[in-house]
Amino acid sequence: MAEFEGRDLHLVKKALCIGILTIESQEDGPFKAESDLTDMKALADGLMPGGVELHHYMRSAHIALIGRPD
Repeated sequence: MAEFEGRDLHLVKKALCIGILTIESQEDGPFKAESDLTDMKALADGLMPGGVELHHYMRSAHIALIGRPD
């Protein structure tokens, strides 16, 4: 597996969270990538254990997708 650090790691974490939010926002159906969502959440938990950092990245991803905080 590739190793990331610094800004590269930041971008990987943010992209992962954007992907999670995007898949979660899709309607349930045959084209929703549930297995990808499960794997992405597990990867995010591994990269950002404890929940606090993950919460911050999910908020940042939400802002990136919506264009404003909610």
